[in-house]
Amino acid sequence: MSFDANAILTASGGKNDSEIDLLAVALAFSAPAHQGLSMDRYFNHVAKMIRDVSEKHQEYLTAGAKDDAGTQLASLKDVLCNREGYIGDTERYDDLQNAYLVRVIDRRKGMPISLCLLYIHVGRGCGWQVDGLNFPGHFLARIDYRGERLIFDPFSGCAIMEAPDLRQLLKKVRGPGAELSADYYKPCTNRDTLIRLQNNVKLRLIEAEDYAGALKCVEMMRVLDPAEYRLLFDAGVLYARTGQKKAAINVLETYLRVPLDARERRDAEQLLGELEE
Repeated sequence: MSFDANAILTASGGKNDSEIDLLAVALAFSAPAHQGLSMDRYFNHVAKMIRDVSEKHQEYLTAGAKDDAGTQLASLKDVLCNREGYIGDTERYDDLQNAYLVRVIDRRKGMPISLCLLYIHVGRGCGWQVDGLNFPGHFLARIDYRGERLIFDPFSGCAIMEAPDLRQLLKKVRGPGAELSADYYKPCTNRDTLIRLQNNVKLRLIEAEDYAGALKCVEMMRVLDPAEYRLLFDAGVLYARTGQKKAAINVLETYLRVPLDARERRDAEQLLGELEE
């Protein structure tokens, strides 16, 4: 199987959200940092997990289990968590490897969003409705089936998250005064899921002062989501950090033509003014 990361991203940027292949794009995001690595075995590994989960689900049903969301989740957990060993990396949470899907698969460890992406892709491969939830500070997954909804956390061994658990998680991230909002239960789009995944790569590269790598990351994000205007500002900052003054000015001028709030406009105008001095 030939794998052209640029072609995958370019094609995906023009697709409707439902047509975007989460696995293919996530692997495309990983490709530049893992040159020469064959992606075939990653596709094959995930395809096998889809078959194994489907078989496990049928075993449960044959043994008399209810045909419900709980049985679907149990099938996913049996294969991805118990058999394959996928779990959250609690020891080195901020390790860049936890955001690159190829390294998540190699190590069977990841951050919440990279693990959720695998569960979502595998669950959908079985024909189930599995979505990501853009919960503050900790991406979660949800299964919907016959009116039943189960929110679960692949990072914590597929623990089912009830309202008290979600409230506790939110207060841990946002502070004791934070309260649950209906927005936290809305399914995340494929495009937004992938952008959030890649944002983790970008932030870790910036922390490591690898501005050229972070810029490449942002450029790939812009190909996938050309309508996301905030990426223009990110690109402007990183062009400036890498000494590409003209490119920084051009992209910031484009950004300033977009309707912005007062803070966004102020930050962009300040940076543009510094570059034009």
